[in-house]
Amino acid sequence: MNAVYLLWHIHYDEDLDGGEDRKFLGVYSSRETAYERQLISVTLPGFRDHPDGFLIVEHELGKTEWLAGFATPICGE
Repeated sequence: MNAVYLLWHIHYDEDLDGGEDRKFLGVYSSRETAYERQLISVTLPGFRDHPDGFLIVEHELGKTEWLAGFATPICGE
C-alpha cells in the first residue's frame, strides 16, 4: 500500500465561525472503500441534507505534505 484515502465532509454555513464545518470520517486503504463509506454516510442525518459535501483525498504514505512553517496572525490584522 503506497497511499491512503481520507474521507471528509465539508459543509458551508455562514452562521458558523469561519463559515465552514469540516468532518473527518476516516482513513481507508482504497478509494473504493472510502467511496463505499461515503454511500453509507450520505444516508445519515445531516449528511443526507448536504450530499455534495463529500471529498475523498489521496495521500501518499511517507510523503511530507507541509514543508514550511507557519505564522499566527496578530489580533486586529
